[in-house]
Amino acid sequence: ATLLLLQERIPRATPFYSTATIASETDVTSVSTESPVRMLTTPHTPVPEVHLLSNGRYHVMVTNAGGGSSRWKDFAVTRWREDPTCDDWGTFCYLRDIASGEFWSTAHQPTLRRTDHYESIFSQGRAEFRRQDLDIETHTEIVVSPEDDIEVRRVRIANRGRARRTIEITSYAEVVLAPAAADALHSAFSNLFVQTEIIERRAAILCTRRPRSRDENTPWLFQLMTAHGAVGGGVSFETDRARFIGRGHTVAAPRAMFDRGLLSGSSGSVLDPVAAIRQRITLDAAESTTVDIVMGVGDTRDAVLGLIEKYQDRRLADRVFDLTWTHSQVVLRQLNATEADAQLYGRLASSVLYANASLRGNPSALMRNRRSQSGLWGYAISGDLPIVLLQISKAASIALVRQLVQAHAYWRLKGLAVDLVIWNEDHDVYRQQLQDQILGLIAAGVEAHFVDRPGGIFVRHAEQISNEDRLLFESVARVILSDERGTLSEQIARRPQPHVRVPRLTPTRVYRAEMPVDLDLDDLILFNRTGGFSPDGREYVIAPTSEKTTPAPWVNVLANPNFGTVVSESGHAYTWSENAHLYRLTPWANDPVSDISGEAIYIRDEETGHFWSPTSSEEGTEPTVTRHGFGYSVFERMVDGIHSELTVFVALDAPIKFSLLRLNNRSDQPRRLSATGYVEWVLGDLRAKSAMHVTTEIDAKSGALLARNPFNSEFTEWVGFFDVDDPARTVTGDRTEFIGRNGSLRNPAALHRTRLSGRVGAALDPCAAMQVTIDLVPEQEREIIFRLGAASGAGAANALVQR
Repeated sequence: ATLLLLQERIPRATPFYSTATIASETDVTSVSTESPVRMLTTPHTPVPEVHLLSNGRYHVMVTNAGGGSSRWKDFAVTRWREDPTCDDWGTFCYLRDIASGEFWSTAHQPTLRRTDHYESIFSQGRAEFRRQDLDIETHTEIVVSPEDDIEVRRVRIANRGRARRTIEITSYAEVVLAPAAADALHSAFSNLFVQTEIIERRAAILCTRRPRSRDENTPWLFQLMTAHGAVGGGVSFETDRARFIGRGHTVAAPRAMFDRGLLSGSSGSVLDPVAAIRQRITLDAAESTTVDIVMGVGDTRDAVLGLIEKYQDRRLADRVFDLTWTHSQVVLRQLNATEADAQLYGRLASSVLYANASLRGNPSALMRNRRSQSGLWGYAISGDLPIVLLQISKAASIALVRQLVQAHAYWRLKGLAVDLVIWNEDHDVYRQQLQDQILGLIAAGVEAHFVDRPGGIFVRHAEQISNEDRLLFESVARVILSDERGTLSEQIARRPQPHVRVPRLTPTRVYRAEMPVDLDLDDLILFNRTGGFSPDGREYVIAPTSEKTTPAPWVNVLANPNFGTVVSESGHAYTWSENAHLYRLTPWANDPVSDISGEAIYIRDEETGHFWSPTSSEEGTEPTVTRHGFGYSVFERMVDGIHSELTVFVALDAPIKFSLLRLNNRSDQPRRLSATGYVEWVLGDLRAKSAMHVTTEIDAKSGALLARNPFNSEFTEWVGFFDVDDPARTVTGDRTEFIGRNGSLRNPAALHRTRLSGRVGAALDPCAAMQVTIDLVPEQEREIIFRLGAASGAGAANALVQR
C-alpha cells in the first residue's frame, strides 16, 4: 500500500528543505557532463573504479574488477586491504562447469579469467557485472536494502549453448566482524574468536564473535543462498578457509574448485573463518535461473534468523531492488544533488580509497617532505582518515567549495569517512570575504555539525601554514584539488604522465617442459614423507611435492640482535629491522594457508621467455629441496638444464639480508638467463598505512634503490635499501608496473617484458625490483647476490651498501 507513495515524485515547486540566504546566493547547480550511469568495459583501469552502496548503517564498496568490502556501523564484515594493483579482496562468487571442470567468477576477481565480453555498470543504488564464459552468460546485481542491514547479490545465469549444462555456484567471503584496524593489526588472532554455525534446512551460515566480557554485545552475521527456477542439487557449506582455499593455494584458484563433490561442512571454532555455500543447478539450452546470495548483520541471533526466514521469499528479495532506487533518490534530494553529481563523487572516491598519482601532489614535493603524522595534530587533524585537500583562492570559485562539501556529505552517508581540508589562499586577509563565504556555505548545509571534527571539514588560512607543513599536507592528501585547475570533472579526468613503455619479450625458442625428477631422500633421519634431518643432523631437509605440501609454513628465523627475516620452506619471507612489528621492511601476512609474501626471486630464460622461482615448485614441475640450517636456508632446484642454489642468510653484525643465487648451466647449449629480485616496501607496521608515503630513489654513487617513509614517526629518518652486485642492472620502484593491474606474483607482468623501466619516485605503489642478465656456457657457474637492508639515514645506508 505504501510502495506507490514511496515512489511518488516530490513536486518541484515545493522546496525539500529551507535554505539559508547564504546558500541561495551560491547554490548554483553545476553543469556536469557526467552520465547518471557509469559503464566500464574492462577491469584493468589504471586505478580501481569504485561504487558506494549504503543504507546509512550497512555499507558496501565494490570495484569494477569485483573486489571490495562490506561494513556494518564500525565493524568490518568482510576482510579488505587497500591494494590498487591487485585488488583481490572482497566477497566473491565462483561458477564451475561440472562436465569440463573449468571455473570462473561472476566478476574478473578473483579468478582473473579473461572473457570476450565484460561490463561493470554503476548506477544509483546498484552495481552490476555482465560476462559470458563457455556459452554461460551471467548478470550480477548488488544492492543494499534500505530496510534491513543486508546486501543482496543476485546472479542470473543463462545457458546460451545448445546442450544441457550443470553448473556449480559457490559463494565466498572472509568473515571479520571486528573493527577493521584490529583485524589489520593481527588478523590471525582476531580469527580465533569467530564462531560459525550451519543451518542446512535454510541453506544459511551464521557467524558471531565470542564476547570478551559478560556485558559485551557481539553482532551476528549470516549468509544464505537461494536458487529460483532451476533444477537444484544438494547444498553444501564450508566455514574453514584452510579447507576451502587449500594449503599453498589462493582465492584465484582455491582447492574447492578442483575437488569434485560437496564442501566439507565444517563449522564451529574454525581457526580461519569464511562463509561459503555451494549449490548445483541444471540448465537446458536457452534456459536461465536466478540465484540470490544474501549477507547481512543483526544485533542478536533471533534477529538474524528472522532475516534468513524473510529472504527465503523471492518477492521480498525483489522488493529490495525496488526500494533501493527510491532510497537513493531520497538521499540525493536530501543533498540537493543530481545523479550525475553522485557519479562524479563516486569517481573521486576511487582516488580516496585507492591512493594513486592522478590527483596527488607533485612528486617533487612529496620527495621533499620530512615531517611525520604528528605534524598534523597542531591543526586538529589526526591523519588516521583519508585527507582531501581543496585549495581555493577566489570568491568566484565558491561553486567548487559547494561541490566538495556536497561530496563530503555524500561520502559520509555512504560510509566513507574523510577529512576535508579547505585552504583559503585569498591574500586579502582584512576583508575575510572568502572565509565568511566558505563558513557560511558549510553552516547552511547538512555538514554544519561536522566542522573541526574527525571525519569532518577543516577550514584553514593557507598563510598561517608553514612551508614544512604545506609539504606535509600535500604529501599526505590522497586528493588535491585547486580552483586554478579547472572544474571538478576536469580535474578528476586528469591522468598522470604516461609510463615508460618497455617492449615485450619475444621468444626465439620454444620452451618444452621436462619430466620432474624423483628425489632420493631415503638417507634422511626421522623422515616423515615431507622432510627429515640430514645424516649429520645439522640441517632439516624439506622436499614437498605439488600433491603433498607441508601442513603449515615450515620456517627458519634468521636474525641478529637488530635485524632479521623469517623464511618458509617455499621461499616466502618477511624482513624487519629494529622492531619486528613497528618497522617491517616487507609485509607480514601471517597467513598459514596461502603463505603469501612480499619478497621473490625469479630466473628467466631469455630465449624462450619461460621463467620460474628458485624457491617454490608450481604444480607439475620440478621439485625444490629446502635445507634449513643454523643461520641459513638453502633452496636447490633443477629446471630446463639450469641448476639453481639460493642461500639466504643475515649478516652477524649488520642490518643486511643476503640472497646468494648460484646458477649452473648443466645443459649442452650456451644459455642466456636473467635473475630478478623483488621486494614490496612497508617501512612501518602495515603496508596499507605506509604505502602511499613511501618514496624511492636510485643512489647516484652505488646504484642501490633507496626507500623512505617519513610518515612513520618512530623511524622518520630511516632508509631501506635493495641492491645487487652486478652494475649492469635495470630497476623499478613501481609495483603496478612489475605485477600488472589485477595481476599476481605468480605471473608478474614485468617478466613478459625485455627489461625494467627504471621508474622510481613518489606517488607509486612502492616496491624495489632489480634485474640482471647472465650468459652461461655449458658447465659454467655464476653467482648473483641480492642485498636487502635498512639504516638510520641515507649516509649510513650508503656506507652499508659500499661495505
